[in-house]
Amino acid sequence: DLFGSVEPILPSLQEDGIAVWVLGSGPYPAGVLALQELLDAASDELEPEDVWQPEDMNDTCLYIFTSGTTGLPKAARVSHLKSIMCLSFYELVGASSQDVVYLALPLYHMAGSLLGIVGCIGIGATCVLKEKFSASQFWDDCRAEGVTVFQYIGELCRYLVNQPQRPGERDHGLRLAVGSGLRPDVWRSFLQRFGPIRIVETYGMTEGNVTLFNYTG
Repeated sequence: DLFGSVEPILPSLQEDGIAVWVLGSGPYPAGVLALQELLDAASDELEPEDVWQPEDMNDTCLYIFTSGTTGLPKAARVSHLKSIMCLSFYELVGASSQDVVYLALPLYHMAGSLLGIVGCIGIGATCVLKEKFSASQFWDDCRAEGVTVFQYIGELCRYLVNQPQRPGERDHGLRLAVGSGLRPDVWRSFLQRFGPIRIVETYGMTEGNVTLFNYTG
């Protein structure tokens, strides 16, 4: 969907030795690697372990977008080890394989992709992916999908609190909200309005090596 934004600068990217991979049927200009054809042709058999196992867990696994706590926005390096550690995120906040996790965060950030998606894989939980967060649809989504855990950034909870009151707002199965940036006044309003939901506020930087959890509420 975003290839049109990249196409005008393809020559300069290629001059800098940057590879461009794209999903979708194409056609695409020369020098662009169309992944869909390769995926369709790939065998379903898993390659031998020594082919895909990293030599060093501190090697780069992927690059993730960071909005620039330590400078300008950029692609930050994430190691295999850090990615593996994210498998335990939901276990640390009290979720289990029986939970249904509602995720509406952008997947180019660490919170959505590594803590959210990888975290669900780590505990074997069901993940409900919402392409774009909607405050007006949120509680209907929770009821329809049987959501029990919500991963937020603080603004999402503020959007919910600022919505006009509607009948049945406390008629849901949500038991746990976990995320970053929830202001104390919004926290109190959220609980008063939507019921006794356990909130675990966390904080960690994409490029840092320390994470904080507020277990006490």
